[in-house]
Amino acid sequence: MIKLDSIQTDLVLTNLDENGALSCINAFKVAKLIGMEPKNIAQIAREMNIKITNCELGVFGKLEFNDMNEDIFDLLKKRSNNSKIECEVAWKISQEKGKAINEIGASIKDSGLKVSNCQLGCFKEEENHGFIMATN
Repeated sequence: MIKLDSIQTDLVLTNLDENGALSCINAFKVAKLIGMEPKNIAQIAREMNIKITNCELGVFGKLEFNDMNEDIFDLLKKRSNNSKIECEVAWKISQEKGKAINEIGASIKDSGLKVSNCQLGCFKEEENHGFIMATN
């Protein structure tokens, strides 16, 4: 169990959306605000009965994405391993190329690439068993 003080708890709660969920992008913001590693956010959300939603890479949620960018897709494909791209690698490509993370997500969504090892701890890849979702 991860214990939050009242200030940390308030910071989590003030960053929820209108449905009481924590978006992927706000989850990263909250991690920084409360001084926690992003990988702990899924556990914190579970303990507070908060759903993490709208993955910026298109793994879960209801975000709308633009069309795939072929140049970004080619770069993602080169950095993938057996058609899997780690979440952290996708975010690094976003920074390297000066692209919004949802632009990277647009090139992943429906591309055949699978995102692995969520930085927030929402899902992880389990050997030979696919992906295990850890969110509510």
